[in-house]
Amino acid sequence: MAFTKIKGFRIAGVATCVPQRQFDNLKDTAQFTPEEVRKVVAMAGVHSRRVSGDSICSSDLCIAAAETVLGSLEWERDSIDALIMVTQTPDYFLPQTSGVIHRKLKLSDQCAAFDVGLGCSGYTYGLWLASMMIHSSGFRRVLLLHGDTPSRYAEDSDRSVALLFGDAGSATAIEAVPADYTTDWFFSMHTDGSGCFDMIIEGGGFRERFPEDQHKYYLRMKGANVFSFTIKRIPALIEETLNESGVKKDDIDYYIFHQSNKYIIEHLTNKLGIAGDQVPLTLREFGNTGGPSIPLTMTKGGLERPSDRSLMLMLLGYGVGLSWGSALITLEPNAVLRHVELE
Repeated sequence: MAFTKIKGFRIAGVATCVPQRQFDNLKDTAQFTPEEVRKVVAMAGVHSRRVSGDSICSSDLCIAAAETVLGSLEWERDSIDALIMVTQTPDYFLPQTSGVIHRKLKLSDQCAAFDVGLGCSGYTYGLWLASMMIHSSGFRRVLLLHGDTPSRYAEDSDRSVALLFGDAGSATAIEAVPADYTTDWFFSMHTDGSGCFDMIIEGGGFRERFPEDQHKYYLRMKGANVFSFTIKRIPALIEETLNESGVKKDDIDYYIFHQSNKYIIEHLTNKLGIAGDQVPLTLREFGNTGGPSIPLTMTKGGLERPSDRSLMLMLLGYGVGLSWGSALITLEPNAVLRHVELE
Protein backbone atom coordinates (compact mmCIF):
# COMPACT_ATOMS: atom_id res chain seq x y z
CA MET A 1 0.00 0.00 0.00
CA ALA A 2 1.38 3.40 -0.99
CA PHE A 3 0.45 5.13 2.28
CA THR A 4 2.77 7.61 3.98
CA LYS A 5 2.78 9.47 7.31
CA ILE A 6 5.22 12.36 7.66
CA LYS A 7 5.58 15.65 9.55
CA GLY A 8 7.92 18.58 9.96
CA PHE A 9 6.58 21.14 7.46
CA ARG A 10 3.67 23.44 6.82
CA ILE A 11 1.92 25.24 4.01
CA ALA A 12 2.95 28.86 4.37
CA GLY A 13 0.72 30.04 1.55
CA VAL A 14 -1.31 29.15 -1.53
CA ALA A 15 -1.97 31.47 -4.46
CA THR A 16 -4.04 30.71 -7.54
CA CYS A 17 -4.45 32.45 -10.88
CA VAL A 18 -7.00 32.21 -13.69
CA PRO A 19 -7.26 34.04 -17.02
CA GLN A 20 -9.42 37.15 -16.92
CA ARG A 21 -11.37 36.01 -20.00
CA GLN A 22 -14.67 34.43 -18.97
CA PHE A 23 -16.74 32.08 -21.14
CA ASP A 24 -20.41 31.75 -20.19
CA ASN A 25 -21.58 28.31 -21.29
CA LEU A 26 -25.24 29.30 -21.48
CA LYS A 27 -24.69 32.53 -23.41
CA ASP A 28 -21.53 32.02 -25.45
CA THR A 29 -21.84 28.45 -26.76
CA ALA A 30 -22.62 28.30 -30.48
CA GLN A 31 -21.75 24.68 -31.34
CA PHE A 32 -24.76 23.05 -29.62
CA THR A 33 -28.44 23.80 -29.21
CA PRO A 34 -29.55 25.70 -26.08
CA GLU A 35 -31.29 22.57 -24.83
CA GLU A 36 -28.12 20.49 -25.19
CA VAL A 37 -26.13 23.14 -23.35
CA ARG A 38 -28.65 23.33 -20.51
CA LYS A 39 -28.50 19.56 -20.03
CA VAL A 40 -24.70 19.54 -19.83
CA VAL A 41 -24.64 22.54 -17.49
CA ALA A 42 -27.22 20.94 -15.19
CA MET A 43 -25.27 17.67 -15.02
CA ALA A 44 -21.72 19.00 -14.79
CA GLY A 45 -22.51 22.16 -12.83
CA VAL A 46 -20.25 24.33 -15.01
CA HIS A 47 -21.96 27.63 -15.80
CA SER A 48 -18.86 29.59 -16.77
CA ARG A 49 -15.16 28.98 -17.29
CA ARG A 50 -11.94 30.98 -17.48
CA VAL A 51 -10.16 30.33 -20.77
CA SER A 52 -6.68 31.21 -21.95
CA GLY A 53 -7.13 31.55 -25.67
CA ASP A 54 -3.91 31.11 -27.64
CA SER A 55 -1.74 33.55 -25.69
CA ILE A 56 -1.60 32.20 -22.12
CA CYS A 57 0.21 29.01 -21.07
CA SER A 58 0.11 27.15 -17.79
CA SER A 59 3.52 28.62 -16.97
CA ASP A 60 2.12 32.17 -17.20
CA LEU A 61 -0.64 31.35 -14.73
CA CYS A 62 1.78 29.64 -12.34
CA ILE A 63 4.28 32.49 -12.52
CA ALA A 64 1.58 35.00 -11.61
CA ALA A 65 0.51 32.78 -8.71
CA ALA A 66 4.13 32.31 -7.59
CA GLU A 67 4.84 36.04 -7.67
CA THR A 68 1.72 36.58 -5.57
CA VAL A 69 2.54 34.04 -2.86
CA LEU A 70 6.25 34.95 -2.69
CA GLY A 71 5.38 38.63 -2.40
CA SER A 72 2.77 37.97 0.28
CA LEU A 73 5.21 35.88 2.32
CA GLU A 74 8.19 38.16 1.59
CA TRP A 75 10.32 35.13 0.78
CA GLU A 76 13.69 35.88 -0.80
CA ARG A 77 14.17 34.15 -4.15
CA ASP A 78 17.43 32.51 -3.11
CA SER A 79 15.67 30.87 -0.15
CA ILE A 80 13.77 28.50 -2.47
CA ASP A 81 15.49 25.10 -2.47
CA ALA A 82 13.26 23.36 -5.01
CA LEU A 83 10.65 24.13 -7.63
CA ILE A 84 8.19 21.44 -8.73
CA MET A 85 6.00 22.10 -11.77
CA VAL A 86 3.07 19.72 -12.18
CA THR A 87 1.42 20.03 -15.59
CA GLN A 88 0.14 18.14 -18.60
CA THR A 89 0.10 21.26 -20.75
CA PRO A 90 3.81 22.19 -20.88
CA ASP A 91 5.10 25.17 -22.84
CA TYR A 92 7.48 22.89 -24.77
CA PHE A 93 8.64 19.28 -24.93
CA LEU A 94 12.13 20.77 -24.48
CA PRO A 95 13.06 22.46 -22.20
CA GLN A 96 11.15 21.48 -19.11
CA THR A 97 8.57 24.08 -18.09
CA SER A 98 10.11 24.31 -14.62
CA GLY A 99 13.27 25.64 -16.27
CA VAL A 100 11.28 28.36 -18.05
CA ILE A 101 9.63 29.32 -14.78
CA HIS A 102 12.93 29.18 -12.87
CA ARG A 103 14.34 31.71 -15.33
CA LYS A 104 11.37 34.08 -15.13
CA LEU A 105 11.21 33.95 -11.34
CA LYS A 106 14.98 34.60 -11.16
CA LEU A 107 15.60 31.76 -8.75
CA SER A 108 19.04 30.66 -7.56
CA ASP A 109 21.16 28.13 -9.44
CA GLN A 110 21.18 26.21 -6.15
CA CYS A 111 17.46 25.53 -6.63
CA ALA A 112 16.42 22.12 -7.96
CA ALA A 113 13.68 22.39 -10.60
CA PHE A 114 11.79 19.63 -12.39
CA ASP A 115 8.46 18.78 -14.03
CA VAL A 116 5.89 16.17 -13.06
CA GLY A 117 3.59 15.02 -15.87
CA LEU A 118 0.43 14.30 -13.92
CA GLY A 119 -3.07 15.67 -14.34
CA CYS A 120 -6.05 15.54 -12.01
CA SER A 121 -4.25 13.68 -9.21
CA GLY A 122 -1.15 15.84 -9.56
CA TYR A 123 -1.69 18.22 -6.65
CA THR A 124 -1.81 15.44 -4.06
CA TYR A 125 1.22 13.77 -5.63
CA GLY A 126 3.03 17.11 -5.75
CA LEU A 127 2.38 17.82 -2.07
CA TRP A 128 3.71 14.37 -1.22
CA LEU A 129 6.87 14.95 -3.27
CA ALA A 130 7.46 18.39 -1.75
CA SER A 131 6.98 17.16 1.80
CA MET A 132 9.23 14.14 1.22
CA MET A 133 11.96 16.42 -0.15
CA ILE A 134 11.83 18.51 2.99
CA HIS A 135 11.59 15.46 5.24
CA SER A 136 14.46 13.48 3.72
CA SER A 137 16.71 15.92 1.86
CA GLY A 138 17.22 18.78 4.27
CA PHE A 139 15.47 21.28 2.00
CA ARG A 140 13.90 24.20 3.83
CA ARG A 141 11.54 25.70 1.27
CA VAL A 142 9.81 24.14 -1.73
CA LEU A 143 7.60 25.93 -4.24
CA LEU A 144 4.98 23.57 -5.69
CA LEU A 145 3.36 24.84 -8.87
CA HIS A 146 0.44 23.13 -10.57
CA GLY A 147 -1.04 24.60 -13.72
CA ASP A 148 -3.03 23.37 -16.69
CA THR A 149 -4.87 24.88 -19.64
CA PRO A 150 -7.26 22.04 -20.56
CA SER A 151 -9.54 24.38 -22.50
CA ARG A 152 -6.83 24.38 -25.16
CA TYR A 153 -6.99 20.63 -25.73
CA ALA A 154 -10.79 20.33 -25.60
CA GLU A 155 -12.30 20.24 -29.07
CA ASP A 156 -15.19 22.71 -29.45
CA SER A 157 -17.32 20.19 -31.33
CA ASP A 158 -16.93 17.40 -28.75
CA ARG A 159 -19.96 17.58 -26.49
CA SER A 160 -18.37 15.32 -23.85
CA VAL A 161 -15.61 17.83 -23.02
CA ALA A 162 -16.26 21.17 -24.75
CA LEU A 163 -18.29 22.75 -21.94
CA LEU A 164 -16.31 21.38 -19.00
CA PHE A 165 -12.80 22.76 -18.89
CA GLY A 166 -11.35 25.98 -17.57
CA ASP A 167 -7.74 27.01 -17.03
CA ALA A 168 -5.86 27.76 -13.83
CA GLY A 169 -2.45 27.89 -12.20
CA SER A 170 -1.36 27.65 -8.59
CA ALA A 171 1.64 28.10 -6.33
CA THR A 172 1.95 26.47 -2.92
CA ALA A 173 4.77 27.54 -0.62
CA ILE A 174 5.87 24.76 1.74
CA GLU A 175 8.52 25.17 4.41
CA ALA A 176 10.22 23.10 7.08
CA VAL A 177 9.30 23.61 10.73
CA PRO A 178 10.27 21.70 13.87
CA ALA A 179 8.57 18.30 13.89
CA ASP A 180 7.10 18.83 17.35
CA TYR A 181 5.43 22.01 16.06
CA THR A 182 3.30 20.23 13.46
CA THR A 183 0.77 17.44 13.16
CA ASP A 184 1.19 14.40 10.93
CA TRP A 185 0.25 14.58 7.28
CA PHE A 186 -1.00 11.47 5.50
CA PHE A 187 -0.80 10.55 1.82
CA SER A 188 -2.27 7.67 -0.17
CA MET A 189 -1.33 7.15 -3.85
CA HIS A 190 -2.73 4.72 -6.44
CA THR A 191 -2.49 3.94 -10.16
CA ASP A 192 -4.42 1.71 -12.54
CA GLY A 193 -2.67 1.73 -15.90
CA SER A 194 -5.30 -0.54 -17.44
CA GLY A 195 -7.37 2.62 -17.90
CA CYS A 196 -4.57 4.76 -19.29
CA PHE A 197 -6.33 5.23 -22.64
CA ASP A 198 -9.66 6.30 -21.12
CA MET A 199 -8.44 9.90 -21.29
CA ILE A 200 -5.90 10.51 -24.01
CA ILE A 201 -4.49 12.97 -26.52
CA GLU A 202 -3.14 10.64 -29.18
CA GLY A 203 -1.35 13.10 -31.43
CA GLY A 204 1.71 15.27 -30.89
CA GLY A 205 3.77 12.92 -28.73
CA PHE A 206 6.48 10.70 -30.14
CA ARG A 207 4.22 7.66 -30.48
CA GLU A 208 2.30 9.54 -33.19
CA ARG A 209 4.14 12.78 -33.85
CA PHE A 210 2.20 14.30 -36.77
CA PRO A 211 -1.11 12.45 -37.30
CA GLU A 212 -3.13 13.28 -40.39
CA ASP A 213 -6.33 13.17 -38.36
CA GLN A 214 -6.43 16.58 -36.66
CA HIS A 215 -8.92 15.29 -34.07
CA LYS A 216 -6.07 13.31 -32.50
CA TYR A 217 -4.54 16.54 -31.21
CA TYR A 218 -7.49 16.94 -28.85
CA LEU A 219 -8.63 15.09 -25.76
CA ARG A 220 -10.66 11.94 -26.19
CA MET A 221 -12.46 10.73 -23.07
CA LYS A 222 -14.45 7.56 -22.40
CA GLY A 223 -16.86 9.22 -20.02
CA ALA A 224 -18.62 6.06 -18.82
CA ASN A 225 -15.30 4.42 -17.90
CA VAL A 226 -14.07 7.51 -16.06
CA PHE A 227 -17.36 7.76 -14.16
CA SER A 228 -17.20 4.10 -13.12
CA PHE A 229 -13.58 4.47 -12.07
CA THR A 230 -14.37 7.50 -9.91
CA ILE A 231 -17.37 6.11 -8.03
CA LYS A 232 -15.49 2.86 -7.41
CA ARG A 233 -12.12 4.21 -6.32
CA ILE A 234 -12.78 7.44 -4.42
CA PRO A 235 -15.03 6.09 -1.62
CA ALA A 236 -12.41 3.41 -0.97
CA LEU A 237 -9.67 6.06 -1.02
CA ILE A 238 -11.47 8.15 1.59
CA GLU A 239 -12.12 5.16 3.83
CA GLU A 240 -8.51 4.01 3.51
CA THR A 241 -7.19 7.46 4.40
CA LEU A 242 -9.42 7.69 7.47
CA ASN A 243 -8.64 4.16 8.64
CA GLU A 244 -4.87 4.40 8.19
CA SER A 245 -4.63 7.86 9.76
CA GLY A 246 -6.95 7.09 12.66
CA VAL A 247 -8.87 10.29 11.96
CA LYS A 248 -12.66 10.26 12.20
CA LYS A 249 -14.82 11.37 9.28
CA ASP A 250 -16.40 14.21 11.26
CA ASP A 251 -12.99 15.53 12.32
CA ILE A 252 -12.34 16.67 8.76
CA ASP A 253 -13.27 20.31 8.27
CA TYR A 254 -13.37 20.14 4.47
CA TYR A 255 -13.17 17.46 1.82
CA ILE A 256 -11.71 19.20 -1.22
CA PHE A 257 -12.39 17.15 -4.32
CA HIS A 258 -10.82 17.64 -7.70
CA GLN A 259 -13.61 19.61 -9.37
CA SER A 260 -14.48 17.02 -11.97
CA ASN A 261 -18.24 17.12 -12.23
CA LYS A 262 -21.00 18.29 -9.89
CA TYR A 263 -23.09 15.14 -10.31
CA ILE A 264 -20.11 12.88 -9.52
CA ILE A 265 -19.09 14.87 -6.43
CA GLU A 266 -22.65 14.97 -5.08
CA HIS A 267 -23.05 11.24 -5.74
CA LEU A 268 -19.86 10.49 -3.79
CA THR A 269 -20.67 12.73 -0.84
CA ASN A 270 -24.21 11.38 -0.54
CA LYS A 271 -22.91 7.81 -0.68
CA LEU A 272 -20.39 8.53 2.07
CA GLY A 273 -22.69 10.62 4.23
CA ILE A 274 -20.53 13.74 4.05
CA ALA A 275 -22.34 17.00 4.78
CA GLY A 276 -22.66 19.39 1.85
CA ASP A 277 -21.10 22.29 3.77
CA GLN A 278 -17.94 20.18 4.15
CA VAL A 279 -17.53 19.98 0.35
CA PRO A 280 -16.76 23.35 -1.24
CA LEU A 281 -17.32 23.66 -4.99
CA THR A 282 -15.84 26.04 -7.55
CA LEU A 283 -17.18 24.29 -10.66
CA ARG A 284 -19.95 26.80 -11.32
CA GLU A 285 -17.62 29.74 -11.86
CA PHE A 286 -14.37 28.12 -13.01
CA GLY A 287 -15.23 24.73 -14.48
CA ASN A 288 -12.99 21.68 -14.35
CA THR A 289 -9.45 23.08 -14.28
CA GLY A 290 -7.78 19.70 -13.83
CA GLY A 291 -5.48 19.18 -10.86
CA PRO A 292 -5.21 22.92 -10.06
CA SER A 293 -8.90 22.79 -9.13
CA ILE A 294 -7.86 21.61 -5.65
CA PRO A 295 -5.75 24.66 -4.70
CA LEU A 296 -8.28 26.86 -6.56
CA THR A 297 -11.01 25.51 -4.29
CA MET A 298 -8.78 26.20 -1.29
CA THR A 299 -8.52 29.87 -2.26
CA LYS A 300 -11.96 30.44 -3.81
CA GLY A 301 -14.20 27.82 -2.20
CA GLY A 302 -15.30 29.98 0.72
CA LEU A 303 -13.47 28.08 3.44
CA GLU A 304 -14.30 29.38 6.91
CA ARG A 305 -11.06 29.66 8.85
CA PRO A 306 -11.14 29.94 12.65
CA SER A 307 -8.46 32.19 14.08
CA ASP A 308 -7.60 29.85 16.95
CA ARG A 309 -6.98 26.51 15.23
CA SER A 310 -5.84 24.86 12.05
CA LEU A 311 -8.22 23.40 9.50
CA MET A 312 -8.00 19.70 8.72
CA LEU A 313 -8.40 19.14 4.99
CA MET A 314 -8.69 15.96 2.96
CA LEU A 315 -7.57 16.69 -0.59
CA LEU A 316 -8.73 14.22 -3.25
CA GLY A 317 -7.27 14.04 -6.75
CA TYR A 318 -8.32 11.54 -9.40
CA GLY A 319 -8.44 11.11 -13.15
CA VAL A 320 -6.15 10.68 -16.15
CA GLY A 321 -3.68 7.86 -15.83
CA LEU A 322 -5.76 6.45 -14.31
CA SER A 323 -4.41 7.69 -11.01
CA TRP A 324 -5.84 8.83 -7.71
CA GLY A 325 -4.50 10.08 -4.42
CA SER A 326 -5.37 11.73 -1.13
CA ALA A 327 -3.58 14.15 1.15
CA LEU A 328 -4.81 14.61 4.72
CA ILE A 329 -3.22 17.87 5.83
CA THR A 330 -3.61 20.82 8.18
CA LEU A 331 -3.87 24.46 7.12
CA GLU A 332 -2.78 26.88 9.79
CA PRO A 333 -4.76 30.06 10.58
CA ASN A 334 -1.90 32.28 9.41
CA ALA A 335 -1.37 30.50 6.09
CA VAL A 336 -1.75 32.95 3.20
CA LEU A 337 -4.53 32.29 0.67
CA ARG A 338 -4.58 34.57 -2.39
CA HIS A 339 -6.23 34.63 -5.80
CA VAL A 340 -5.42 36.77 -8.85
CA GLU A 341 -6.46 37.08 -12.50
CA LEU A 342 -4.20 37.36 -15.52
CA GLU A 343 -5.13 39.67 -18.38
